[in-house]
Amino acid sequence: VVLLLCLRLTCPLVNGIFMDKLASKKLCADDDCVYTISLARAEEDYNASDCRFINIKKGQLIYVYSKLVKEKDSGEFWAGSVYGEEYEDHMGTVGYFPSSLVSEQRVYQEANKTVPTT
Repeated sequence: VVLLLCLRLTCPLVNGIFMDKLASKKLCADDDCVYTISLARAEEDYNASDCRFINIKKGQLIYVYSKLVKEKDSGEFWAGSVYGEEYEDHMGTVGYFPSSLVSEQRVYQEANKTVPTT
């Protein structure tokens, strides 16, 4: 019994926290979703709900790398990176954000590759 309890207590630590998938597929410019699709500007502030998302501030530029394919009862999210106001963070912060809060400023290439999400 003690052994079973110990395994039960350590199991969540080994497996991590399960989060629902946002979508099963995404649109990208390439098979690895590393090339920039477009440049967008935030029209509103957004505070991330969990670690998969990024905070954005109104007026901030966002480089878009993929667009999740909207599924039933889900929002439409894009993945991208934002940079600090003074570009102090050269690596940027990468994550999802609601596409309804941004406007595309420039399209670099078409997102015509459908890739499964992992």
